[in-house]
Amino acid sequence: MTSPANHYFIITEKPEYYSHINPGDICYISEHSYKRHSSSSKLPVFLFSRSSCLDYDIDRKCLSALPVKSAELLLALPDDAERLKWFREGAALPTALGLTLGTAVIVQAGEEELRGSIRYIGRLTKSKNPLSATFFGIELQGADRGQGDTDGSHQRETLFSCAKDCGVFVPFSRVRPLVPSSLSPSGPEPQPRTEELSSGDRVTYYTSNKTGHGMVVDVLETKGNHFVRISTDMDENGKTGGEVKVPLDCVMKGEVPAEAEGMDVDAPLVEQNKDDLYLSLTVNSVVEVTLAKGNSYGIIRWIGLLTDKQQIMAGLELEEDRGVSDGTFKNKRHFTCPPKRALFVKLISCRPDSRFQSNSANRSKKMLKQDDTESVGELELSSVKLETVPPISTEQVNEILIGQMKGIQGHCNSCYMDAALFSLFSCSSVLDSMLFKSTAPQDAPIQKTLLRDIVNPLRSKGFVEGQHIMKLRQQLQKHGYSGSFTTDEKDPEEFLIVIMHNILSLEPLLKLSAGGEVQESYCYQIFLDQNHSLVLPTVQQLLEHSFHSAGLKLAEVPSCLILQMPRFGKKFKMFEKIIPSLELDITDLLSEGSLQCMLCGTVAEVQCTDCFKDPVFSQTGFKVFCRTCSSQVHCHPQRQSHQPSLLDIPKGYLGRLPPQALARDKLELFAVLCIETSHYVSFIKHGPHSEDWIFFDSMADREGETDGYNIPEVRACPEVGTYLEMSPTELARQVPRDMKGVAKRLFCDAYMYLYQSTSMCIYR
Repeated sequence: MTSPANHYFIITEKPEYYSHINPGDICYISEHSYKRHSSSSKLPVFLFSRSSCLDYDIDRKCLSALPVKSAELLLALPDDAERLKWFREGAALPTALGLTLGTAVIVQAGEEELRGSIRYIGRLTKSKNPLSATFFGIELQGADRGQGDTDGSHQRETLFSCAKDCGVFVPFSRVRPLVPSSLSPSGPEPQPRTEELSSGDRVTYYTSNKTGHGMVVDVLETKGNHFVRISTDMDENGKTGGEVKVPLDCVMKGEVPAEAEGMDVDAPLVEQNKDDLYLSLTVNSVVEVTLAKGNSYGIIRWIGLLTDKQQIMAGLELEEDRGVSDGTFKNKRHFTCPPKRALFVKLISCRPDSRFQSNSANRSKKMLKQDDTESVGELELSSVKLETVPPISTEQVNEILIGQMKGIQGHCNSCYMDAALFSLFSCSSVLDSMLFKSTAPQDAPIQKTLLRDIVNPLRSKGFVEGQHIMKLRQQLQKHGYSGSFTTDEKDPEEFLIVIMHNILSLEPLLKLSAGGEVQESYCYQIFLDQNHSLVLPTVQQLLEHSFHSAGLKLAEVPSCLILQMPRFGKKFKMFEKIIPSLELDITDLLSEGSLQCMLCGTVAEVQCTDCFKDPVFSQTGFKVFCRTCSSQVHCHPQRQSHQPSLLDIPKGYLGRLPPQALARDKLELFAVLCIETSHYVSFIKHGPHSEDWIFFDSMADREGETDGYNIPEVRACPEVGTYLEMSPTELARQVPRDMKGVAKRLFCDAYMYLYQSTSMCIYR
């Protein structure tokens, strides 16, 4: 049982006088006792490792505060030293906290790595302590099934259901997401799609080495697993009739030819001799093939010879579930993709994806002529001097960016990447260092694609074709960071962390100080305590409340601050509207430096966390005072119970005047990513005036149907400035559906705010 009335800590240094207490031990103190000892250098804490009711006076310098969820994760580790090691592993706990039911993961089992899916997160046994240890219940998948030690039950209690020896219960230290990100893809646990099949349906089923056809007799559930009884057209001995029982995942509604793994597709009824288009196709080419039900689109993952096939074959990963395997052909794996996405066809049957070759390409060629470097082959990249193009200035926005077929062209769930790249690079240079920093040889092609094919064309021509984004997605997927970068929808922070951390090894943008420890991150997720009183908050208020409730400070001024707005998942917002703060004043959030008394302006010496939510004071800013003002403020009967604390003032600042000598540290807003019904768009603040806003949608319109292409659009949205000039009361009265232009999406659908330090932008 989780109790909100306690504070939790991990012991990071050996306490004096207690030889039996080790670093790595978890302890807690009640809220009441914590307040009574707020000015004391020691805290009387209870140890989870001790069954006695005795408390121990531990020096504060030996303790580091823990959020409840982090404490529950660490309690699952039995060894103190191991617990301390994982606590100090900066990204481990945030990554584990981002794991949700249904997330694909890798489980460390000795020297082996097993693939699975999270089916349970929670306690294994009941505890008399305020907290119970959190474990992950994993159902092993694919070839790793049968290598577990449970069917989902623990000590006769069923926590989830799977086949015998196909499940494991492990602590967070032995689990990592298949997609390396601090925030793994979230969502409800996927349920078998039994409603898609019913008795009498014609189906195709496949086993490890064969494909067959038949009619559904029944859909069964056994111990949480779903199976399909199929009356077969032909049994395994070649005789007609018979019946098989097949896992639901191995059944596909409809019919695919019996030799589908190596099926020949109908050649298109067009003149094939266009310089033999297939000769230019290579691995990772985006192609289309003609099947019985029409054109299918995908990416070449493998080219070579297959058993009993004399012609060169291509292994395709299709965009839709119209394939027959996950990359295997007759028990031999040639590549890896999601189930029912792989199809092996003759290479001669493939042709370049016409969606990128026809109208879209012709239209874009009329708008821009590709630079000579655009056509240089990958093998010649090293001899090409990459041009550096500064971001688009306010004076250039109308000429270069505004209009249709402007910005980045979206394709196949790419909006999260389109919006993130447009926000970061169109009108800002704050992260341009990642485009030029030295990187590992295997990662250099990704960096060059980012600079040469995306950022430079965006800034010089105002348009990036969808094929270049697809190329970047292919490269990321080829590196193994996710098997679905080319097909599935993801979150912007997941993509940004892969690029900045895993690929380009960029220094973490954010350094947070908590309890004397410095934590590093690339993004900051805003969390609020349950007792907040915010109704129509500004971003400044949200950040301050989040830092206040978590006990955080900034260890240094960040060059770029990426803030994720508080939400319950992507669909449920905590606030109807959030007011953009064009500037973030982070002076009070810094762990070092001097502050001004909020009343008289002299150097502050005291901070009062109890005054933070006092309605008498300003709604923004931490409440810091000089000694004189603090005494006067806390003479009031309602504040006599407050517990002000002394600030750490740098030497030489006390008594310093005039107050204007104390500079304020501020960041400026340059972009906002918004989400509505799983579609990401972005707003860019490109200039100093209130009307200097543009709106970008990579899929604003579409030409054609399944064989068509998306039309991106960038448009000016000066109406945003009108609403920003309103008072909070006037803005609160605005009905979202009646707001002009696209302003509603900025105020009501904000997902991520991007701020920059103007002194750290390369071209300013």
